[in-house]
Amino acid sequence: MNFDDFKLHPTIAANVRASGYETPTPIQTQTITQAMEGRDLIGLAQTGTGKTAAFALPIIHRLLTGKPHRTIWPRVLVVAPTRELAEQIKDSFVKYSKGSGLQIAAIYGGVALKPQLKALRAGLDIVVACPGRLLDHVRERNIDLSEIEVLVLDEADQMFDMGFLPDIRRIIKAVPAKRQTLLFSATMPADIHALANEALTDPRTVQIDRVKPTETVSHGIYPVESHLKLPLLLEVLKHTDTESVLIFVAAKHRAKRIGEKLIDAGYKATSLQGNLSQGRRQEAITGFRNGTYQIMVATDVAARGIDIAGISHVINFDMPTTLDFYTHRIGRTGRAERTGDAFTFVTPEDYAMVLSIEKALNAKIQRFYMDGFDYKAPPVAKDPTFARAPRERQQRKPGTGAGKPSAKSSEPRGGGRPRPESGRPSQPQASTPRPDQRPARPEAPRTNDNGAAPAPATGAGRPRRRPFRGFAKR
Repeated sequence: MNFDDFKLHPTIAANVRASGYETPTPIQTQTITQAMEGRDLIGLAQTGTGKTAAFALPIIHRLLTGKPHRTIWPRVLVVAPTRELAEQIKDSFVKYSKGSGLQIAAIYGGVALKPQLKALRAGLDIVVACPGRLLDHVRERNIDLSEIEVLVLDEADQMFDMGFLPDIRRIIKAVPAKRQTLLFSATMPADIHALANEALTDPRTVQIDRVKPTETVSHGIYPVESHLKLPLLLEVLKHTDTESVLIFVAAKHRAKRIGEKLIDAGYKATSLQGNLSQGRRQEAITGFRNGTYQIMVATDVAARGIDIAGISHVINFDMPTTLDFYTHRIGRTGRAERTGDAFTFVTPEDYAMVLSIEKALNAKIQRFYMDGFDYKAPPVAKDPTFARAPRERQQRKPGTGAGKPSAKSSEPRGGGRPRPESGRPSQPQASTPRPDQRPARPEAPRTNDNGAAPAPATGAGRPRRRPFRGFAKR
C-alpha cells in the first residue's frame, strides 16, 4: 500500500511526495481512511510511529474538500501536553498543507501573548495548543471554540500524568457536542479509558504493538550503587559511539548538573529540563537534532512528545518509575528499522522494576560490567552533583512579619504594651515620653448617636487590647 491509495486532495498528495514519504506506517494505514470517513478513533501507538500524519492528513483533506471557512474561529483543535510537541505538530500541519492557504498556529505558555493574539484575531483554521494557555485564551474570550469540527487529543496518557485531565474535560465542554474526536495515546489506563467513553462516540480502536521497539533495540543493564552512577556514566560513554545519546534522569536539578559534568568532561552536551526558558529549550532540541550536541540529558516531562530521529543510544541514568515510562524512553531509539541500544543503570532498590520489564519483554535483560571500574569505591562526602539546589530565601519587606512594626502603624503590635513574663501577671507601667516626642494632645469628649457620653474605656486614655490567644474551640 502507498499514500496514493488514500486518494488524498492533490495538494496533500504532492506535499507527501515532496516530503519523501511513499509507504504509510501501520498506524497510518489503519487510521487515515477511517478518519477521512469522519469516524471517532482511538489510536494506541507510541511516539515515533507516524501518528501525527495519521490525523493531520485526513484533517487537511477534510478542510480542503469541505465547506469554505467563513469566520475567524478555528475548525480544528489539537491538544498536546508539551510546548515542543505542539510546535512539532504545527510544523507537520504546515508541511502537509503547503500551498493550501490554511492558517495554522501553535498556542502554549512560556512565550509572549502578542503573537498568539495577532494570529487568533487574523483568523485560524487549525489550532495546536497546550491545555493551560488555551483555557487562558478561552477565559479572556480571545478564542471561540464553538465552531470546532475536529478535536484531537494527542499523547492523552501523558496529559493525564501531567495533571491535565481536569483541563481536558473543560476543553471538551467548550467544543460542540457534534464533532469528530480522535484520541491518541501510548497506553490506555483506566482514567484515559473513562475519558474516551466521555469524549468519543462509537469509536474504532486501532492498536499498534507497543512492544515492537524491542525488535530493533538492544537492552542492557548496568548494576551499580547510586553514588557511582556518574563515574560509571563517564566510563560507559568513553566506550560508546556518542553520535546521538539521550540520557534520562529523575529530576531537573540532576539533568542540569549532569549536563554540566559532561561538558566539563569534554562532551558536546546539553540538558532539557523545566527550568529553562522556551528559547533555551528550543535551542537545546534543535542543537541535539542537528548534531550540534552529541548528548542530551533530560527529564521525562521535558522530553515528552519530542520526536528526534537517529538517536543511537538511550541511557536510563535513573530507573523509570513505571513500565510505561520505560517503554516511552527506549522507544526513542531503534526507529525506522534502525538498531539502537537502551542501557539502564540499576541500583539494588530497582530490581523489582527490572523484573517487571523482563516480564513484559518475555526475556532476561543482559547485565554488563565495565572492566577496570571500581565498583567498591566509597561514596564521596557531600557530593554536590546530586544535591538539590538551595532555595533562595525571600527577604521580608520592612514592616512585615511577627514582632515587627506594621506598614500601617509605627507602634509595636499589642498597642505598645510589653508582653508579660511567663507565670507573672502583667503590671501597668508608666510611659516616659522621649525628648523628641510631643506630649499627647487631649482628645475632645466624644458622644454617641444620642448625644450622651460613651461608656468609659478601660485603661488610661485608650481601650486596652487583649493579646490574641488563638481561636476559640467550637
